[in-house]
Amino acid sequence: MVTYSESPRTGLGTASLVLGICSLLAGWTFVAPVIGLCLGVASRSREPLSRGRAGWGIFLNLVALAVWILVLALLVVGGVFAVWQGATQSS
Repeated sequence: MVTYSESPRTGLGTASLVLGICSLLAGWTFVAPVIGLCLGVASRSREPLSRGRAGWGIFLNLVALAVWILVLALLVVGGVFAVWQGATQSS
């Protein structure tokens, strides 16, 4: 008698980790870290064998999101400063 055991599924955790790494190294857009974060959170509850990969994926995607938010905040502050400089210089 031959029995086949189904291999444990760890795709969501792995995908979250890959998206986190690529988001940091390749500077992927704001969308990839959000998707990676959602995959990591879903993997933590569904795939007990990939909790480590999902945890690292969540961490890396949060770091990538923080970088994007910081860059966006710096651009907004720089734009406000440029407008303020332009308004005060023309007076």
